[in-house]
Amino acid sequence: MIEIKSVLEDQTYKLMDLENKLKPLGYVIGGGWEYDHGHFDYEMESDGSYLFVRVPFRPVEGEELDMKGVNVTIERPFLLAHKYEDGLDEDVHDPNPLLNQFSEPEDPDAEFPQEWVNTGKEYVRELEEVLINGVHISPRN
Repeated sequence: MIEIKSVLEDQTYKLMDLENKLKPLGYVIGGGWEYDHGHFDYEMESDGSYLFVRVPFRPVEGEELDMKGVNVTIERPFLLAHKYEDGLDEDVHDPNPLLNQFSEPEDPDAEFPQEWVNTGKEYVRELEEVLINGVHISPRN
């Protein structure tokens, strides 16, 4: 994990507004959100390891993420790598394997490749432009 200092830290937005601005850029709300925290992920690469820009957020005090119109505060973005096992996962502990057929990460906090760090920083700067300066960026395919 590599933290990226950003002017987005401690900025507060309506979660719906963040979704409307970030989803067209390819960000998704990570599946591991809870009532008291969540994150947006952008997958930069998926060749051998999955490389992500992760933007964590928390609801403002007194609110929960499942509330309509919830306001959230962005925390420090970071770069994250997951390395997945090749083939089938022989050690799955899922009560419903018909719905979840993905392998467990071999290393959920793998070393982030140095050659991708500057690219990750560029994505964070792009987010700053979109969220702080209101720059419109064309949606990615």
